[in-house]
Amino acid sequence: MSLQAALAPLFVQVALTLGLLLWLAPLRVGALRRNEVAAREVALGQKAWPPRTQQIANCVDNQFQLPVLFYVLVILAIIARKDDLLFVIMSWIFVISRFAHAFIHTGSNDVRVRGPIYGIGLIILLLMWIIFAIRVLLG
Repeated sequence: MSLQAALAPLFVQVALTLGLLLWLAPLRVGALRRNEVAAREVALGQKAWPPRTQQIANCVDNQFQLPVLFYVLVILAIIARKDDLLFVIMSWIFVISRFAHAFIHTGSNDVRVRGPIYGIGLIILLLMWIIFAIRVLLG
């Protein structure tokens, strides 16, 4: 696959993360300005933010879990030249699952729906790693 095809899902995942961070920043600043939370209450990462702000913050935190393993895998697959059509399709499925997860996480936050969506992303990423490892180790 082309470098662009392999990197496109990664760029979209990065955009999701940055978009969520840009959403979170004014929520936190606003909460501090409205005295909904004292700076000392959150200075060490305590979860004392108003519920909506904490909900978005939790979604941001989640972007530094599975996606980190995705970023590493994409880079390794490109270096090892294992970024074929299957890899790119699975990458897009993973990223779509992350968008769906974030949409639910920042919306209804229904864990009964969010959990299975997270699971789909986890399974796709796990399969991607297994396929990659087999292809690398078996030549």
